[in-house]
Amino acid sequence: MSVYAVYFSPTGATEAVAMTIAGAMSQEVYSMNLCDREMKGDSLSLGAEDICILAAPAFGGRIPTASVERFQELSGNGAKAVLVATYGNREYEDTMVELEDIALGCGFVVVAGIAAITEHSIAREFGAGRPNAEDVAVLKEFSLAILKKIKETKDLSVKIPGDRPYKTYGGASMTPKGNHKCVGCGACAKKCPVSAIPMDTPNQTNADVCIACMRCVSVCPMGARDLSKVMLLAVHQKLKKACSVPKENKLFL
Repeated sequence: MSVYAVYFSPTGATEAVAMTIAGAMSQEVYSMNLCDREMKGDSLSLGAEDICILAAPAFGGRIPTASVERFQELSGNGAKAVLVATYGNREYEDTMVELEDIALGCGFVVVAGIAAITEHSIAREFGAGRPNAEDVAVLKEFSLAILKKIKETKDLSVKIPGDRPYKTYGGASMTPKGNHKCVGCGACAKKCPVSAIPMDTPNQTNADVCIACMRCVSVCPMGARDLSKVMLLAVHQKLKKACSVPKENKLFL
């Protein structure tokens, strides 16, 4: 049995969750971040005895549009899939069920689902510091429960939360841009999962292509990319009621 972690993780939070879960199952984990444009899902060789953690963040209650085709490149070949929806303390809505449909279409056997809290990628005061030590302990417990189910249970079916048809995705409404600190190094352009940042003018962003994943903000060595303060204040006010009370991680088994 081999354990794989395949995730779309712009700012590192979803990666941290996926690797925590996978690491509790095996000391050797094969990982792939589908945010990296050069990564190809069809390069993995999975078998029925393997376990694959499929993780994606909730963007407006859906998986990121840019990740759909990248997940669809995977060939499950009967491997057991653990679906993980990460979210910034608001809600994950149809993220997990959309990921389930992709997994089933790729030939995986879905055995469990996890909704995990992370720091909100835009309004970072919500879910700040999560996953924290307590979250990590809980996620490890979830991993052991999933392993037990796989080893001891003949019926591996699971009811994954979410609705079909999925909620309508509103698209990205915010676009980070370079500020006066930008030195034109191009780190953001190289790491942008959708090539929304021109290499020759990396202080700019193509708003029609950008998915507001905030990866460019997280990878900039100069802290030179951000959203306008007015936009951040608007986001805070919009999310304040829904995100202020800390939520718990959930296991669907």
